[in-house]
Formats: sequence, C-alpha cells, structure tokens
Amino acid sequence: MRQVKPNIFEVGAIDWDRRLFDELIPLPDGTSYNAYIVKGSEKTALIDTVDPTKTDTLITNLAEAGIKKIDYLISHHAEQDHSGSIPDILEIYPDAKVVTNEKCKNMLIDLMGIDEQKFIVIEDGQELSLGNKTLKFIFTPWVHWPETMATWLAEDKILFSCDFFGSHLATSDLFVTDKARVYESAKRYYAEIMMPFRGIIEKNLEKIKSLDIKIIAPSHGPLYNEPKFIIDAYKQWISDEVENKVIVAYVSMHGSTKKMVEHLVDALMARGIGVQQFNLVSADIGKLAVEMVDAAGIVLASPTVLTGAHPAAAYAAFLVNALRPKTKYLAVIGSFGWGGRMVEQLKGLLANSKAEILEPVIIKGEPKEQDFKKLDELADKMISKIKDKK
Repeated sequence: MRQVKPNIFEVGAIDWDRRLFDELIPLPDGTSYNAYIVKGSEKTALIDTVDPTKTDTLITNLAEAGIKKIDYLISHHAEQDHSGSIPDILEIYPDAKVVTNEKCKNMLIDLMGIDEQKFIVIEDGQELSLGNKTLKFIFTPWVHWPETMATWLAEDKILFSCDFFGSHLATSDLFVTDKARVYESAKRYYAEIMMPFRGIIEKNLEKIKSLDIKIIAPSHGPLYNEPKFIIDAYKQWISDEVENKVIVAYVSMHGSTKKMVEHLVDALMARGIGVQQFNLVSADIGKLAVEMVDAAGIVLASPTVLTGAHPAAAYAAFLVNALRPKTKYLAVIGSFGWGGRMVEQLKGLLANSKAEILEPVIIKGEPKEQDFKKLDELADKMISKIKDKK
C-alpha cells in the first residue's frame, strides 16, 4: 500500500517473477497490477483489481489502508490481470457495486460470472460523486480491448488510464525515476500490445488533451508525475515518421541465407542505413516488436523448408501482420535447394501490412557473385525509398 496523494492509495501488487504474459509476451522485467483506492468524504472507490495470483496481496493492502467499506469498484477493462480479483473483493465487500460500461459489464459476466445485479452501467463522460471527489469516465476503446475506459479524478488532476500508457516493469518506485528505463519498457509495451491500434490511439489522445493532468496512473508500471514525458512518447510512436533503420530478421539452416544476410547488412550499413539484425531462432520477440515501432524497412530472410518458409520466418511475418507497424517497405530474401513457394507464403502472411513489398532476392544453393549484386541492388532500392520519404 503506497500513498499517491492524501486519501488516494495504490493498493495493487508487484509481480517481480513473472516472465511471460498471456503465454506469449516476454516480461524481462516482471510487471505490476496497479489498483487504486480513492477515499471521498462520502464514498470510497476501488479502481481496478489485480491478477488472480495476487489477490491476497490486494486484500492485505486494502486492510492496511483501513478500508472497511467499498462503495464502488471501477472496472476499466475485463482482462483478467485487472478483473480477476473482482469476485473475491465482492465477497469481502458485499455492498460494493461494479461501475463500468455496457461492453465491459457483459464481458465480466462472461469471464467472471458476476451477478448482473452487481453492476452500475455508465456512459462516456458520465460523472460519479464520492462527496468531495468526482470521478469522470472517459471511454478509450482499443487500448487495447474494445471496452477499455479511463477515469479522470478532477479534484486531484489524476488520470487513471488502465493499460493506456502502461509498462510491464516491476519496480519499487511509485513514480517514474529512471526515465530511460521506463521509456524502454513503455515502448516495448506499446509495441507488443498497442501498436495495431495506433490510429484509434490518436483519437484517444485527442479525448484527454484538454485535461490538466498532473499524474497519469496506469494499471501496469510506475505512475507519471510528469505526464508530458509519456504523452509525447505516444505521439511520436503513433506518428507516420520512421527512422533511417531497417530490421533484418533471419533464420538459416545450412548457411546460405546467413551469408546473404551478412552481405545485405554490410551493404545497408555502407549506405548509411541503420540496421537491427535478429536471428529468429533465439531472438527476443519483444525486442523485435520494439524495433518495428519506427523502422523504415523490414527484411525477412528464410531458407525453404519443404516448399515453404522456415516456421520461424513465418512467425515473424505473422507478427508483422498482427502488429501492423508503420514500416514503409518490406523485402523477402532467402534460398532454396530444389524449389518451393516460400515468397508467396510469406506475402500471404503479410496481408494486413500496408508497406510496399520490394522485389525479392531468392537464390538456389550457395550465394554467387550475381546474387550478391542483387542484394546490393536491394540495398540501393531501400535507401532510395527511405530518402524519398524524408
């Protein structure tokens, strides 16, 4: 239990040891599940709960904060890391009402089996008085589910933003102290979770721009007492601007594709293009996603397995397709032994990408002099495309 401001406490849990989220997203630095108590002169509200594995921590923190009654349990988001402890809290505080929007209510009934009579359904912009404190609800859909919302505490100028502006970072710091570390974690969080919705995020940023925010209190990671820091970061990440950088993500079985990658990387660097190279067999997929946020180009390099791409390269293509980065150009390079449809398969996996797909460089067997020349031509093409966008 940590005090944010008088009568406002963070009562959630730090998960120092968790290393995988949704059985998919790596958590190199753990995470936290932030929940907040707001004590008004007449009513008390709990904003979100915690992952079911940390319910005991939440209950202990509520007891330490002297919370004998909860009038309202604000649910921003139905995903279990925020909602998983709601049934337990309702058992301990039976008079509490779950305050949320219609979409979230229906999800919580489906996911948690909560009695429909326990809900108060609110609309976008609606206010709820706690006496001397007023909660205003702001719908922020697709950050990162369709029902997600935020809460504005007007008197204390705090935006409880749920996943919006979050970071998977286990830290004892209540507020941001190490900006470089938090920036890296927040960018990773954005890349893995928020990036597919950057157009909608821009609209959600518009919805909060008139607020005189002093503190942003997300549901993961430390709080921001300098909100401009993370708001400006989001504005940059969602913009159409890209860096002079190309990602080369590859897998090689017998060395041919690796030789192609090494030559292409050298050619790109010689032309003044920044490169991030990833061996997909051992790469941190989260780091790959981070680099996608602002890379101008992505090259997928794969050998042919039977008649298609190596599964690791196919997964990378799937990731690009799912995250939909603002990357301007994509290319496929690789090798084959006797034939196949590797390029067609990878292109099929990239159907959601709006990036231009450049002419592939596919070779038979070991790369030869004419093959290296084609890679040089690809590097020339990449830099000309990047310069055209400057």
